[in-house]
Amino acid sequence: MAGSLSPALHQQEGEAQGLIYLYRRIDLERLGLEAKALGELLTAAERMGFDGLNITHPCKQRVVPLLDQLSEEADALGAVNTVVLSGGRRVGHNTDWFGFAENFRRFLPGAPLGRVALLGAGGAGAAAAYALARLGAREIAVADVELARAAALAETIAARFGAGRARTAGRVEEAVVGADGVVNATPVGMTGHPGISVSAGLLRPAMWVADIVYFPLETALLAAARRAGCRTLSGGGMAVFQAAEGFQLFSGVAPDAERMLAHFAALSGFDAGRG
Repeated sequence: MAGSLSPALHQQEGEAQGLIYLYRRIDLERLGLEAKALGELLTAAERMGFDGLNITHPCKQRVVPLLDQLSEEADALGAVNTVVLSGGRRVGHNTDWFGFAENFRRFLPGAPLGRVALLGAGGAGAAAAYALARLGAREIAVADVELARAAALAETIAARFGAGRARTAGRVEEAVVGADGVVNATPVGMTGHPGISVSAGLLRPAMWVADIVYFPLETALLAAARRAGCRTLSGGGMAVFQAAEGFQLFSGVAPDAERMLAHFAALSGFDAGRG
Protein backbone atom coordinates (compact mmCIF):
# COMPACT_ATOMS: atom_id res chain seq x y z
CA MET A 1 0.00 0.00 0.00
CA ALA A 2 3.02 2.28 0.30
CA GLY A 3 5.12 4.01 -2.35
CA SER A 4 7.60 2.13 -4.50
CA LEU A 5 10.70 3.35 -2.60
CA SER A 6 9.30 2.74 0.89
CA PRO A 7 10.37 -0.92 1.24
CA ALA A 8 14.04 -0.18 0.54
CA LEU A 9 13.98 2.99 2.65
CA HIS A 10 12.54 1.21 5.70
CA GLN A 11 14.62 -1.93 5.33
CA GLN A 12 17.93 -0.08 4.88
CA GLU A 13 17.30 1.87 8.08
CA GLY A 14 16.33 -1.36 9.84
CA GLU A 15 19.59 -2.98 8.76
CA ALA A 16 21.57 0.07 9.88
CA GLN A 17 19.88 -0.23 13.30
CA GLY A 18 20.71 -3.93 13.53
CA LEU A 19 17.07 -4.97 13.32
CA ILE A 20 15.44 -7.86 11.48
CA TYR A 21 13.04 -5.64 9.57
CA LEU A 22 10.84 -6.84 6.72
CA TYR A 23 8.78 -4.35 4.69
CA ARG A 24 6.69 -5.42 1.71
CA ARG A 25 4.62 -3.42 -0.76
CA ILE A 26 0.95 -4.35 -1.26
CA ASP A 27 -0.18 -2.88 -4.58
CA LEU A 28 -3.96 -2.91 -4.98
CA GLU A 29 -3.71 -2.30 -8.73
CA ARG A 30 -1.31 -5.17 -9.30
CA LEU A 31 -3.50 -7.43 -7.17
CA GLY A 32 -6.60 -6.38 -9.10
CA LEU A 33 -8.25 -5.14 -5.92
CA GLU A 34 -10.20 -1.99 -5.05
CA ALA A 35 -10.19 0.08 -1.87
CA LYS A 36 -13.15 -1.94 -0.55
CA ALA A 37 -10.67 -4.80 0.00
CA LEU A 38 -9.01 -2.84 2.82
CA GLY A 39 -10.83 -4.77 5.54
CA GLU A 40 -9.62 -8.09 4.16
CA LEU A 41 -6.05 -6.81 3.86
CA LEU A 42 -6.02 -5.54 7.45
CA THR A 43 -7.29 -8.87 8.71
CA ALA A 44 -4.71 -10.74 6.64
CA ALA A 45 -1.90 -8.52 7.98
CA GLU A 46 -3.02 -9.18 11.55
CA ARG A 47 -3.15 -12.94 10.99
CA MET A 48 0.34 -12.93 9.45
CA GLY A 49 1.81 -11.06 12.40
CA PHE A 50 2.55 -7.72 10.74
CA ASP A 51 3.40 -4.86 13.11
CA GLY A 52 1.62 -2.39 10.89
CA LEU A 53 0.83 -0.98 7.48
CA ASN A 54 1.47 2.23 5.62
CA ILE A 55 -1.58 3.51 3.73
CA THR A 56 -1.46 5.65 0.61
CA HIS A 57 -3.76 7.13 -2.06
CA PRO A 58 -6.69 6.48 -2.36
CA CYS A 59 -7.18 4.75 1.01
CA LYS A 60 -6.09 7.26 3.67
CA GLN A 61 -9.63 8.32 4.56
CA ARG A 62 -11.39 5.07 3.68
CA VAL A 63 -9.35 3.11 6.21
CA VAL A 64 -10.51 5.22 9.19
CA PRO A 65 -13.81 3.36 9.89
CA LEU A 66 -11.88 0.07 10.00
CA LEU A 67 -9.69 1.12 12.93
CA ASP A 68 -10.11 0.86 16.70
CA GLN A 69 -8.35 4.06 17.67
CA LEU A 70 -6.85 7.20 16.12
CA SER A 71 -3.96 9.36 17.24
CA GLU A 72 -4.74 13.01 17.98
CA GLU A 73 -3.43 14.13 14.57
CA ALA A 74 -5.19 11.38 12.63
CA ASP A 75 -8.45 12.18 14.41
CA ALA A 76 -8.08 15.89 13.66
CA LEU A 77 -7.33 15.19 9.99
CA GLY A 78 -9.71 12.31 9.40
CA ALA A 79 -6.92 10.62 7.44
CA VAL A 80 -4.47 7.85 8.26
CA ASN A 81 -1.23 6.86 6.55
CA THR A 82 0.15 4.54 9.24
CA VAL A 83 -1.67 1.74 11.04
CA VAL A 84 -0.02 0.04 14.01
CA LEU A 85 -1.25 -3.47 14.78
CA SER A 86 -0.70 -4.43 18.41
CA GLY A 87 -2.56 -6.45 21.01
CA GLY A 88 -5.44 -7.14 18.67
CA ARG A 89 -6.05 -3.43 18.09
CA ARG A 90 -5.67 -1.27 15.00
CA VAL A 91 -4.38 2.22 15.80
CA GLY A 92 -4.29 4.83 13.06
CA HIS A 93 -1.65 7.57 12.90
CA ASN A 94 -0.89 10.38 10.48
CA THR A 95 2.80 11.08 9.88
CA ASP A 96 2.19 12.87 6.56
CA TRP A 97 1.62 16.23 8.25
CA PHE A 98 4.96 16.03 10.06
CA GLY A 99 6.68 14.90 6.87
CA PHE A 100 5.34 17.92 4.98
CA ALA A 101 6.15 20.36 7.81
CA GLU A 102 9.72 19.13 8.28
CA ASN A 103 10.34 19.12 4.53
CA PHE A 104 9.09 22.72 4.33
CA ARG A 105 11.11 23.88 7.33
CA ARG A 106 14.33 22.39 6.02
CA PHE A 107 14.15 23.13 2.32
CA LEU A 108 11.99 26.28 2.04
CA PRO A 109 13.28 28.33 4.99
CA GLY A 110 11.82 31.80 5.19
CA ALA A 111 9.14 31.14 2.57
CA PRO A 112 6.19 33.52 3.08
CA LEU A 113 3.02 32.01 4.50
CA GLY A 114 0.57 34.87 4.26
CA ARG A 115 -1.75 33.11 1.83
CA VAL A 116 -1.29 29.59 0.50
CA ALA A 117 -3.22 27.83 -2.27
CA LEU A 118 -3.80 24.17 -1.43
CA LEU A 119 -4.90 21.97 -4.32
CA GLY A 120 -6.53 18.76 -3.15
CA ALA A 121 -8.55 18.08 -0.01
CA GLY A 122 -8.08 14.33 0.26
CA GLY A 123 -5.87 12.59 2.81
CA ALA A 124 -2.64 14.23 1.64
CA GLY A 125 -4.37 17.60 1.35
CA ALA A 126 -5.67 17.35 4.91
CA ALA A 127 -2.15 16.59 6.16
CA ALA A 128 -0.67 19.50 4.20
CA ALA A 129 -3.36 21.89 5.47
CA TYR A 130 -2.72 20.85 9.08
CA ALA A 131 1.03 21.27 8.59
CA LEU A 132 0.65 24.68 6.92
CA ALA A 133 -1.57 25.91 9.74
CA ARG A 134 0.95 24.72 12.34
CA LEU A 135 3.73 26.40 10.37
CA GLY A 136 1.82 29.66 10.68
CA ALA A 137 -0.02 30.11 7.37
CA ARG A 138 -2.48 32.97 7.86
CA GLU A 139 -4.91 31.86 5.14
CA ILE A 140 -5.19 28.57 3.26
CA ALA A 141 -7.37 28.60 0.14
CA VAL A 142 -8.49 25.01 -0.49
CA ALA A 143 -9.50 23.90 -3.98
CA ASP A 144 -10.73 20.42 -4.88
CA VAL A 145 -12.78 18.89 -7.69
CA GLU A 146 -15.22 17.92 -4.93
CA LEU A 147 -16.30 21.29 -3.55
CA ALA A 148 -17.94 19.73 -0.49
CA ARG A 149 -14.68 18.01 0.44
CA ALA A 150 -12.77 21.29 0.13
CA ALA A 151 -15.37 23.03 2.29
CA ALA A 152 -15.18 20.31 4.95
CA LEU A 153 -11.39 20.58 5.16
CA ALA A 154 -11.48 24.38 5.32
CA GLU A 155 -14.04 24.20 8.13
CA THR A 156 -11.93 21.67 10.04
CA ILE A 157 -8.80 23.84 9.84
CA ALA A 158 -10.70 27.03 10.74
CA ALA A 159 -12.36 25.32 13.71
CA ARG A 160 -9.02 24.06 15.03
CA PHE A 161 -6.75 27.02 14.27
CA GLY A 162 -9.12 29.99 14.18
CA ALA A 163 -11.69 31.64 11.93
CA GLY A 164 -10.25 32.88 8.67
CA ARG A 165 -7.27 30.51 8.68
CA ALA A 166 -8.81 28.49 5.82
CA ARG A 167 -11.46 28.99 3.18
CA THR A 168 -12.86 27.22 0.13
CA ALA A 169 -11.86 28.25 -3.37
CA GLY A 170 -14.29 27.32 -6.11
CA ARG A 171 -11.61 27.06 -8.78
CA VAL A 172 -7.85 26.53 -8.90
CA GLU A 173 -7.38 29.98 -10.44
CA GLU A 174 -9.23 31.59 -7.53
CA ALA A 175 -6.95 29.86 -5.04
CA VAL A 176 -3.67 30.57 -6.84
CA VAL A 177 -4.02 34.20 -7.95
CA GLY A 178 -2.39 36.39 -5.31
CA ALA A 179 -1.05 33.46 -3.27
CA ASP A 180 2.43 33.45 -1.74
CA GLY A 181 2.74 29.74 -2.39
CA VAL A 182 1.03 26.74 -3.95
CA VAL A 183 0.87 23.15 -2.70
CA ASN A 184 -0.19 20.36 -5.02
CA ALA A 185 -1.74 17.67 -2.83
CA THR A 186 -3.51 15.89 -5.69
CA PRO A 187 -2.21 12.80 -7.52
CA VAL A 188 -1.82 14.87 -10.71
CA GLY A 189 1.79 14.56 -11.80
CA MET A 190 2.27 11.18 -10.16
CA THR A 191 3.38 8.26 -12.31
CA GLY A 192 0.15 6.99 -13.84
CA HIS A 193 -1.55 10.38 -13.36
CA PRO A 194 0.23 12.66 -15.84
CA GLY A 195 -0.58 16.34 -16.11
CA ILE A 196 -0.22 19.62 -14.27
CA SER A 197 -2.56 20.91 -11.57
CA VAL A 198 -1.84 24.62 -12.13
CA SER A 199 -1.62 26.48 -15.42
CA ALA A 200 1.97 27.64 -15.91
CA GLY A 201 0.63 31.09 -16.74
CA LEU A 202 -0.50 31.55 -13.13
CA LEU A 203 2.99 31.04 -11.69
CA ARG A 204 5.06 34.09 -10.71
CA PRO A 205 8.74 34.35 -9.66
CA ALA A 206 7.75 35.62 -6.20
CA MET A 207 5.82 32.42 -5.46
CA TRP A 208 7.02 29.15 -4.03
CA VAL A 209 5.56 25.86 -5.28
CA ALA A 210 5.51 22.55 -3.39
CA ASP A 211 4.42 19.14 -4.63
CA ILE A 212 3.62 16.18 -2.38
CA VAL A 213 4.32 13.81 -5.30
CA TYR A 214 7.73 12.13 -5.11
CA PHE A 215 7.43 9.53 -7.86
CA PRO A 216 8.63 11.19 -10.03
CA LEU A 217 10.50 13.84 -8.07
CA GLU A 218 10.44 16.26 -11.00
CA THR A 219 6.75 16.69 -11.78
CA ALA A 220 5.43 18.80 -14.63
CA LEU A 221 4.31 21.37 -12.04
CA LEU A 222 7.76 21.71 -10.47
CA ALA A 223 9.43 21.93 -13.87
CA ALA A 224 7.05 24.73 -14.89
CA ALA A 225 7.58 26.49 -11.56
CA ARG A 226 11.35 26.45 -11.95
CA ARG A 227 11.05 27.86 -15.46
CA ALA A 228 8.90 30.63 -13.98
CA GLY A 229 11.59 31.43 -11.42
CA CYS A 230 9.72 30.09 -8.36
CA ARG A 231 11.32 28.45 -5.35
CA THR A 232 10.27 24.79 -5.42
CA LEU A 233 9.89 21.88 -3.05
CA SER A 234 9.50 18.27 -4.18
CA GLY A 235 7.79 15.53 -2.21
CA GLY A 236 11.07 13.71 -1.57
CA GLY A 237 11.74 15.12 1.87
CA MET A 238 8.13 14.62 2.91
CA ALA A 239 8.41 10.95 1.90
CA VAL A 240 11.52 10.52 4.06
CA PHE A 241 10.34 12.37 7.16
CA GLN A 242 6.93 10.69 7.25
CA ALA A 243 8.68 7.34 6.78
CA ALA A 244 11.04 8.09 9.67
CA GLU A 245 8.06 8.71 11.96
CA GLY A 246 6.44 5.51 10.72
CA PHE A 247 9.62 3.54 11.32
CA GLN A 248 9.60 4.53 14.98
CA LEU A 249 5.91 3.65 15.34
CA PHE A 250 6.47 0.18 13.84
CA SER A 251 9.77 -0.67 15.53
CA GLY A 252 9.88 1.43 18.70
CA VAL A 253 13.39 2.51 17.65
CA ALA A 254 14.29 6.12 16.82
CA PRO A 255 15.54 6.34 13.22
CA ASP A 256 18.40 8.44 11.89
CA ALA A 257 16.56 10.88 9.61
CA GLU A 258 19.77 12.15 8.02
CA ARG A 259 20.78 8.60 7.12
CA MET A 260 17.33 7.98 5.67
CA LEU A 261 17.67 11.14 3.56
CA ALA A 262 20.98 9.81 2.24
CA HIS A 263 19.39 6.42 1.50
CA PHE A 264 16.53 8.09 -0.34
CA ALA A 265 18.94 10.24 -2.35
CA ALA A 266 20.87 7.15 -3.42
CA LEU A 267 17.67 5.40 -4.45
CA SER A 268 16.00 8.30 -6.25
CA GLY A 269 18.48 11.01 -7.14
CA PHE A 270 16.85 13.33 -4.59
CA ASP A 271 18.82 16.55 -4.08
CA ALA A 272 18.62 17.35 -0.37
CA GLY A 273 20.01 20.80 -1.03
CA ARG A 274 17.08 21.65 -3.29
CA GLY A 275 14.30 19.77 -1.55
